[in-house]
Amino acid sequence: MSKFDLINPCYMKKLLLFTLLVFNFCFSQEDAWVYFNDKPDATFYLSNPLQMLSQRALDRRTSQGITLNESDVPISQNYIDQVVASTGITVLAKSKWLNALHVRGLQTDIEAIRNFSFVNRIEFADRNLNSRTVPTNRVNEIQNVNKELEVLVDFNYGNSANQIQMLNGHLLHQQNYTGQGKMIAVMDAGFPGVDTASPFQRLRDNNQILGGYNFPDRNNSIYSRGSHGTNVLSCMGGYVDNQLVGTAPDAHYYLFITEDINSENPVEESYWVEAAEVADSLGVDVINTSLGYFAYDNPNYSYTYADMNGTKAFISRGADMAFSKGMICVTSAGNSGNSANPHISSPADAITTLTIGAVDASENYVSFSSIGPSFDGRVKPDVCAKGLSATVSNTSGIIVTSNGTSFSSPIMAGMVTSFWSAIPNLTNAEVVQFVKQSADLYANPTVFKGYGVPDFQLALNNALSLNSNEMASVVLYPNPVNDKLQVNLPNNTSSAKLFLYNNLGQQVNSYVVDTINATIYLESLASGLYFYQIEFANNSAKGKLLKL
Repeated sequence: MSKFDLINPCYMKKLLLFTLLVFNFCFSQEDAWVYFNDKPDATFYLSNPLQMLSQRALDRRTSQGITLNESDVPISQNYIDQVVASTGITVLAKSKWLNALHVRGLQTDIEAIRNFSFVNRIEFADRNLNSRTVPTNRVNEIQNVNKELEVLVDFNYGNSANQIQMLNGHLLHQQNYTGQGKMIAVMDAGFPGVDTASPFQRLRDNNQILGGYNFPDRNNSIYSRGSHGTNVLSCMGGYVDNQLVGTAPDAHYYLFITEDINSENPVEESYWVEAAEVADSLGVDVINTSLGYFAYDNPNYSYTYADMNGTKAFISRGADMAFSKGMICVTSAGNSGNSANPHISSPADAITTLTIGAVDASENYVSFSSIGPSFDGRVKPDVCAKGLSATVSNTSGIIVTSNGTSFSSPIMAGMVTSFWSAIPNLTNAEVVQFVKQSADLYANPTVFKGYGVPDFQLALNNALSLNSNEMASVVLYPNPVNDKLQVNLPNNTSSAKLFLYNNLGQQVNSYVVDTINATIYLESLASGLYFYQIEFANNSAKGKLLKL
């Protein structure tokens, strides 16, 4: 696996000397994923969603029209306990989305787990040991819209000006769209210095770092391990006047250590998926991943380009699940452009992830940036941001430059977040599409730059225009409402159906509306905030309704 940082020697693979005995021992132990048949506790959890997701997470689902399903339900603890008690088995990670455990043990001991009636299948990291391939995942893609403009802010960007201005991110910042109200999860190798260095003082003073977790060590020590995450975070949340301004300086952040810099093993994919599930439960909006997985210490675990189809790698399937829950995954393309295998790695190959390539200050492709397409022919990378001489902070708080798609990704992730903060009722699918459509090569993508460099002011203009048109076509008033709600339908529309949902995403009522019966009586509806969807003439509109 590569950490997409070209100049930091700490992220080059260490050369370790093993005795033959140790070598044989290490590779006699296999890694595998154990998948279960069902979730016997599903009914309870789906009836009590706050037992598995925060209110913010539920609100994010509701605003995007995403319903809860069995993938949101935790793995059966009884199943976990039985696997843990199995001879020679160590459980290293778990995923409720994929209903699987990551285990380690001798092949024979892992094979013995098949005897449990609740086990569906076992997938070894060494695919030579598998008899069948990993099934593909389906991903939700939904639609929605809303929002307005605000006041003027002006930052002294210093050396970071170029990486923001090439995206027209400064124009969004000037309108006070700086990520406020949104949450970003950073998946990386460690965050030393974030708790002490001056570029992160603004985050600390404003309580914008909400927490995190160290998955390799299974503790809360997030300001430890590798420095890569510190560099990455600074591209989004760092602030030193006239030196460095991040692309989402007012967003809130969760910091998750999922990468183990001491080895290269597929358990890191499982850590990532586990962290993404935690992020989902907390209501996170955007996940940045400046990591990529392709080659492992055990070569039998390594991928080939043919595996980069979005469905083979455990982490890529997890990234698509994250998207189906309403989040946006922004991912480094990789730094393999100059290598014998120049293509993207995982999870950059995921179907729904926004994969970011690197350009220089003049928006030219940088040769180290991994290229597309995905093996199944999809456009990758999706878009590009500055990755050559990007301005970052080190762990001591010194502002330096660094190279790699590791930095293209957070620069883009922060801008995506700031854009989303301008129109927060957009779905994740709409945000991604507006970003792609604003890029300079959208009509003619290339394997080097994908759709090119986005223009976030253009994306905002397009989104606001669409929003204005949709909202002009359907009018609900008054809002807030007491007892009577009036619905004005677009011209040439004779009827529509209105659905109301509570903040758990549960439908509470539906109404037929037409030009004759355009008044809805809500006396029996309890007071509170509701989400509506109105469907008409092969179109729809969504919004919020406050019942007094």
